[in-house]
Amino acid sequence: MKQLTAHVIDGHNLAIRPAPLERDWMDAAPGRFPYRCLPLNIANAHGWEILAPAGFSAVWDGSDAPDGVIVTGHGDRQAPALGHFGSGILTFHVPCIFQTEPGVDLYVTGPINRPKDGIAPLTGIVETDWSPYTFTMNWQFTRPGTWVRFEEGEPFCHIFPVMRGALGGVTPRLARLSQAPGLEAEHRAWSASRLEFNAELADPESRARQDQWQKSYFRGVTPSGVPAPESHASRLRLRPFAED
Repeated sequence: MKQLTAHVIDGHNLAIRPAPLERDWMDAAPGRFPYRCLPLNIANAHGWEILAPAGFSAVWDGSDAPDGVIVTGHGDRQAPALGHFGSGILTFHVPCIFQTEPGVDLYVTGPINRPKDGIAPLTGIVETDWSPYTFTMNWQFTRPGTWVRFEEGEPFCHIFPVMRGALGGVTPRLARLSQAPGLEAEHRAWSASRLEFNAELADPESRARQDQWQKSYFRGVTPSGVPAPESHASRLRLRPFAED
């Protein structure tokens, strides 16, 4: 899974970057509190984003026809998307063929944790270890008559490699927490500390008010002080695509 190559079609360009941790809506939140959620942070940066080469606006008239999606480029630039499939689907053509190592697929979805009003990204998994085909990134309008804007440089696609068949090898099971006494004890300790911490937030002189949030998961330690594995990550930094 160590090699991911984007073979850009001659005559085209591909703006692609490691997905950044930052999000505008997280920056705008009081105290930037969403950044305290480590799973959210890791997901934000979990892959690479493909950026729109030009800005445009689009609207869906509610019909099933491909031309029911109306696209207008900003300025004199050609819009990088169109109505192609019908049923309120907005389609971006990605001008390259991605190639992965044997047994590795490419998870293709919309920008993670970047909600967009009036339209939602669709997700696909592409076998990129053998396929000579390009793929499209598709968004579906959630209601007709609502104009949406994509700005130049705005991410419209998010990709990351996944092992093919990995889920098929998973054996899911249900169990009572009481069947795992050690885990149950840790959970009870966390629940008790959580209740105490939330109660102390009302006291302006309390340690909880000074700390503002509990950091045990972020730091990678259990309530009893057992450290997480060395592989615990509090930040994800991916390499940019290097041109040959």
